[in-house]
Amino acid sequence: MHARCQAVQAENVTVLEGGTAQISCRLQNYDGSIVVIQNPRRQTLFFNGTRALKDDRFQMLLFTPRLVRIELTNVSVSDEGGYFCQLYTDSTHHQVATLSVSVPPETPTVEVKQEAVEGGEVELTCVSPRSKPAATLRWVRNGRELPGIPRRGGRRTNGWLDDCVVSQQDNAKTFSVSSTIRIPVERKDNGAALSCEAFHPALGGQKRIRHYRLDVNFAPTVRIVPPSGILREGDSLSLTCSVSGNPLPRNIQWSKINESLPERAEISGPTFQISRLSQSHNGTYLCQAQNNYGRAADHYTLLVYVVASQMNVALPVFVLEDNVTLVKDPGAMVETHSAVPYAVIGGVLALLVFTVICVLIVTIWCSVRQKGSYLTHEASGLDEHGEVQEAFLNGNDASQGKKEYLL
Repeated sequence: MHARCQAVQAENVTVLEGGTAQISCRLQNYDGSIVVIQNPRRQTLFFNGTRALKDDRFQMLLFTPRLVRIELTNVSVSDEGGYFCQLYTDSTHHQVATLSVSVPPETPTVEVKQEAVEGGEVELTCVSPRSKPAATLRWVRNGRELPGIPRRGGRRTNGWLDDCVVSQQDNAKTFSVSSTIRIPVERKDNGAALSCEAFHPALGGQKRIRHYRLDVNFAPTVRIVPPSGILREGDSLSLTCSVSGNPLPRNIQWSKINESLPERAEISGPTFQISRLSQSHNGTYLCQAQNNYGRAADHYTLLVYVVASQMNVALPVFVLEDNVTLVKDPGAMVETHSAVPYAVIGGVLALLVFTVICVLIVTIWCSVRQKGSYLTHEASGLDEHGEVQEAFLNGNDASQGKKEYLL
């Protein structure tokens, strides 16, 4: 029967749970007959304008020959169904106004099945416990939706597995939706941002979001931060043990390989200090840390330098080699290289001085020898002259004497 031929017309209504619904019945050709409004369980709410059911949530807003309107507050899904508008005349006329209740989802929750450990897999479940109709869930990482392809009722891409489960509740009036993902994790994934988003028609294009950060457990790493420059006797040593890990190790242990720690050693958490260094402090120091997932250590080799008072050059006492970790002092390397030019210059100066002395000695020696030779030749000449004179006085042949002298 067409609407214009009906004596009663009803209007369907959709309302959010907890809201207020108005149910209207339009009358045509009303002659004062009895008007009855019943709920989905066929209980009479109003008989004409009089309340028949003791439920204060129902109120009569309007009763006229053309329009009857009631109001229902604090609507729940149990109120959903068909409301009957009946007009009792010679023949009973009725029309059903359907009340639909929409249940938007609350912010979903994220559940973790087990702890995430480096090199393993973490399973996360996003749950939207109650909605009508069923909410749509999706996982997002770094602003991008995690894609997938159908696989055994779930989705899998690049190690991601997404299983979506929908179940009914409230006598099949509402739905619970859950979405599970399994993610392979490394320590770099610790703190990675994930979010589960719930979409629903009742949200008007908005979405409910639950943010979650991955908590990946991994073994610690240890690194000793060495001091800068070289260390000499009388200096102070300060080492810092930088530790990472999840959970972060609370107990840091300092020790000295094959020896006990020096008496003047001071330990304050990750900091190790020694005042007034001496040769006895040389050795390899060890920093260790551990958590429930492993243990780590790092070594530092201490090499104290002795200052020679005359040369003012730092000389190493000894060199200690460590097969595990050999820590080199960059400051000591700079000091060693900077001493080379001074040694070369000193050697060159010494060589020059030695050469000058040798030249002076040779010069003096040659000069003395030349003077002696001159005096010898002069004396020899005087002797020859005397012999000639003697021969002349004696009447000998001077030329013969000279010849004999020459022989």
